[in-house]
Amino acid sequence: MTLLGQARTARRLLRNILRSRRNRSALSTRLAGTRPPAPGSIEIVVYFADTRVNLYQIRQWYAPLAELAKQHPVAIISRSPGTMLTLLDEAPVPAVYLRRVVDLERFVAEQPLRIVFYVNQNTKNFQMFRYGRMWHVFINHGESDKMYMTTNQYKAYDYAFIAGEAARERLQRKLWGYDLDAKALMIGRPQADHFAGALPYEPDDRTVVLYAPTWEGDRPAAAYGSIATHGERLVDALLATGRHRVIYRPHPRSGVVDAEYGAANTRIMQALERANAADPRAQHVVDTGPELGWQLAAADAAITDISAMVYDRLATGKPLLIARPASSDAEIDTTGYLSACEWLTAERAAEVVPLIDHLLTSEQAHASLRLWVERYFGDTTPGAATARFHAAVETLYAAWDAQAAQHAGDPITSESNPFDEDDDEDAVGGE
Repeated sequence: MTLLGQARTARRLLRNILRSRRNRSALSTRLAGTRPPAPGSIEIVVYFADTRVNLYQIRQWYAPLAELAKQHPVAIISRSPGTMLTLLDEAPVPAVYLRRVVDLERFVAEQPLRIVFYVNQNTKNFQMFRYGRMWHVFINHGESDKMYMTTNQYKAYDYAFIAGEAARERLQRKLWGYDLDAKALMIGRPQADHFAGALPYEPDDRTVVLYAPTWEGDRPAAAYGSIATHGERLVDALLATGRHRVIYRPHPRSGVVDAEYGAANTRIMQALERANAADPRAQHVVDTGPELGWQLAAADAAITDISAMVYDRLATGKPLLIARPASSDAEIDTTGYLSACEWLTAERAAEVVPLIDHLLTSEQAHASLRLWVERYFGDTTPGAATARFHAAVETLYAAWDAQAAQHAGDPITSESNPFDEDDDEDAVGGE
């Protein structure tokens, strides 16, 4: 690394440390007036060790968790002060801040935990894994055919909640020696039972198009983002018709790796602002809010990248186009829905309008979509996925009871690790 690069790295680390300390100070003030869950009151937790930039991964579980909390006490564990500040403002279930490993150990000792949910593969998950007498369950932060969905890290968990048959087949192809019958429980997409919310525009006769691209990715095989290759041209084409309303929802990490990708994202938002200024009736939307659901349900058509957004939209059963990655290095699993989806290539990005018109009027396209919805999510009748989610939880409760009875006479030993340090975002890159 050059001296200039070293200096930039040092400045970034210093900024992160200072930001973290400010957040700790603010959090200390907030927590002084907040009552934590009483000892013996929490049975299910979501362990979220990430910083605020990845809060989208847990936000999509807010509504299902709130529903589950009506039957079993649920809380969210945060290891980051910045994340905890946000959770205190918006989480629908109690949040607890456990910065140090000793804090985590005390919470585990005080609470009768039965299930720990995980929404990502953060390396700090392993600080929680060592605790026994509870089920560690990967619930992920979306359903997709990305390579992330078949990582061998699934084997680290006691169980995984998966969407449907497509996810099961995907794991069966990729994971050697993984007991799907014992470890994977299909629950559909319970988030889809909560796809609602106030619209930020007045509905009219315009065709509403959701464009929800992902970020640029941190490696060539995951270069799924379309903002720099498709985005500007497709948005310009939609704005030019006067009969479309665009809801633009970029991934919150857009531009963190590639500055030009971030610049293209900014130009799209500016184009939408100019279009609204020129015609206030257009009511185009730049959506960077925490809530996900109303966009998927309200849009007549959607354009997404290869990401969990494909499958959240698929769960609505409504038309969508998928931006095909321009990079030949991007890994595409064409054994599932991506083998039969409607692609939008970079070369045809400016032709998006007739492609959308076809999707909205083609009975063949509608029939194909219905088949894939069933394969990925099973019964999508309102409430069905929530019922399956709750049934899976009850299955694990019954399994926990059986194991607890079998091991009732076992001595309780310390599960602490003297080599663990007080580890928070100061050491992992900040927020």
